[in-house]
Amino acid sequence: MNKNKPKIIVILGQTSTGKSDFAVDIARGINGEIISADSRQVYKGMDLGTGKITRREMRGVPHHLLDVVSPKRPAHPGGGVFSVSDYKRLADKKIEEIISKNKIPIICGGTGFYIDTVLNDIVLPEVPANKKLRRELADKSADQLWKMLSKLDSTRASTIDRHNKVRLIRAIEIAKALGHVPSLPKEIPLIKYDVLKIGLMLPDEILKEKIRTRLLSRIKKGMLREIKNLHDRGLSWKRMNELGLEYRYGALYLQGKLTKEEMIEKLNTEIWHYAKRQKTWFKRDIETVWIDPRKSNKKILIDIKKFLLN
Repeated sequence: MNKNKPKIIVILGQTSTGKSDFAVDIARGINGEIISADSRQVYKGMDLGTGKITRREMRGVPHHLLDVVSPKRPAHPGGGVFSVSDYKRLADKKIEEIISKNKIPIICGGTGFYIDTVLNDIVLPEVPANKKLRRELADKSADQLWKMLSKLDSTRASTIDRHNKVRLIRAIEIAKALGHVPSLPKEIPLIKYDVLKIGLMLPDEILKEKIRTRLLSRIKKGMLREIKNLHDRGLSWKRMNELGLEYRYGALYLQGKLTKEEMIEKLNTEIWHYAKRQKTWFKRDIETVWIDPRKSNKKILIDIKKFLLN
């Protein structure tokens, strides 16, 4: 701990572990404000498909970096639609604003690279778009691209969404330019902040069941209607595929390329694979305090208050 650095709480973990509700409970107990760290919840209109917290569920706690950009935003020269650099710039500003109000910033989410980049003030190398390479890769299948990336950088290949051609092409582009896709060491020296990281972890079988239950609940609440509305307002099926998971398979169903049962089973499988990639990312950080979210959070709240007082 360092008394000279601003203190930040981080709530992280796999999808469906209950991070959002847990973060709200903590924020209400320590006068905190929450900064979302989710690479898809930054997009406007993508609510049910991303499991975005509702206004009612926020229970009066201010939330930031939700609904900040249109999912139709055109790609910029760095190659991404909303990049980690974009996220870092906005998150840094929000952290300063929250601290200036004598409140505690709470970063909450499952996009580990977003979290690490902000906490450690990492400046990522700019790799411009390689149009010639992109043309060469455009006609390759996602599986072919993933195999190419595996040969170039097996570490990045193990954590990427292997069905997302846009991300695969960008990763290959970076790997060819730099020799590898920039990654972070297992033990990361925190530079900017004094941070307490709390990870939510559930046994695999329980998490699998929660993933399925949550998926069915979102479908029942109107997730497919949300996807259709986004398309009706101009979001292309191609862009839906790039946005991944619920939007990819929901779009395939709406186009008649999958039955509803096939969509549910494929989604359930892919969300579980995504959860395993999240676990791989988060478990490399030995500083995280892991807890079972099914148990009372009274003890962890006491520990957080001790951390803030030291």
